[in-house]
Amino acid sequence: MDDGSDQPPDRRTDPGTDRETDPGTGLPAAGPAPATAPLSVLSRRALLGSAGAGLVAGAAAGVAGGAVLSRSAPHPGAAPPRSGGPASPGAGRVPFHGPRQAGILDPQQARVHLAAFDLAAGVSRDGLRELLKRWSRTAARLAAGEPAEAAENQIALDAGPCSLTVTFGFGATLFDRAGLTDRRPPGLEPLPDFPEDALDRARSDGDLLVQICADDALVAFHALRVLQRQVVGTAAARWQMSGFSRTPGATERPMTGRNLMGQIDGTNNPKPGEPSFESRVFCGSGQPDWLAGGSYLVFRRIRMLLDNWENLPVDRQERVIGRRKSDGAPLSGGSETTAVDLGAQGPDGALTIPADAHIRVAAPQSNGGAAMLRRGFSYHDGLLADGSQDAGLLFLAFQADPRHGFVPVQRKLSRGDSLSRFLRHEASGLYAVPPGAPEGGYVGQTLLEG
Repeated sequence: MDDGSDQPPDRRTDPGTDRETDPGTGLPAAGPAPATAPLSVLSRRALLGSAGAGLVAGAAAGVAGGAVLSRSAPHPGAAPPRSGGPASPGAGRVPFHGPRQAGILDPQQARVHLAAFDLAAGVSRDGLRELLKRWSRTAARLAAGEPAEAAENQIALDAGPCSLTVTFGFGATLFDRAGLTDRRPPGLEPLPDFPEDALDRARSDGDLLVQICADDALVAFHALRVLQRQVVGTAAARWQMSGFSRTPGATERPMTGRNLMGQIDGTNNPKPGEPSFESRVFCGSGQPDWLAGGSYLVFRRIRMLLDNWENLPVDRQERVIGRRKSDGAPLSGGSETTAVDLGAQGPDGALTIPADAHIRVAAPQSNGGAAMLRRGFSYHDGLLADGSQDAGLLFLAFQADPRHGFVPVQRKLSRGDSLSRFLRHEASGLYAVPPGAPEGGYVGQTLLEG
């Protein structure tokens, strides 16, 4: 759904020259490829492979035969650039440590696993601290392509890091259960009930949320299984969901992705570098010190009524969204990136973009400037009992304060968005996403030791 948001940019650069590369081919626009690949991206194979040093040398030679690329860091506060690209997708690496958690500003990967956990009865603040230390050490090793120290299962034995990111969030209930009630941030107040919500509470909320993203399905699943096994005795799984996005390099040129309705999804995201980007996405004044530089994550599982949608003629679909389906251009004219003209009228004096079109109702100018950084993934979980598709969007949106971001926008959408009749909101969650961990530290350290 285009709610005035877009995915982070998917520009790639040659790390040796900082020249842009063609995301379709993975080749630099000009200049030679780097001569070698960092050995760190091969460390999982080096440490677990049976061929020892010979395997490392052979793999390094193979990578050196092509360009080793990186996606540029989209913002100074983001993690350092990835290495790797379409020519060597396994070599993509996003460091775990940094001022902000990975998986927020980084270019979107092809796969996601979301998993929520509840602390076990009797687990104290000390138990939570030990879990977060263990998880952070493991996430850092896996992001570097190294094996986990505990619960390693060799699922990703033959792969590089594949741009793996692991992001942790804290639900409102965590603070009471861990004896941290006085440190719960004000933005974690429960989301209101919205009209037409049909939420399954068993698949909503949770004390802890883990977002795992990677460009390879086995690498993502490997990280999920390791973290799940490391939590035994401290917390229990509450729910788990998986999703997918377009594989990096699947298109000949950088393009905004499409959702399962076939629509180009998310063209007007707040972009790193814009004057309001920091204040819209990351926490500042009015939030606890431990959350400074962090964010809030809203999760919604939104099922799409695809049979109903696909029975609409394309021109009707376009009027529901407010954009052309073929290229994403607004019905007011231009190309995908042309600013929407909400005042444009046709020859008959009617609004070119209907009053209930999705992009009109969701636009920041229609919601007091409210905006979010979306990073949603599609999902497909087979058929429901009535034979309809259990498919849609795992909506993920990072913002500085959901009371001034998601909540007012969703209230307006639930009242007047023509797209709503083709959607069902079936699960929901809100989480505080703390800042990143420094080298030697762990996520949540500012909360638990501040």
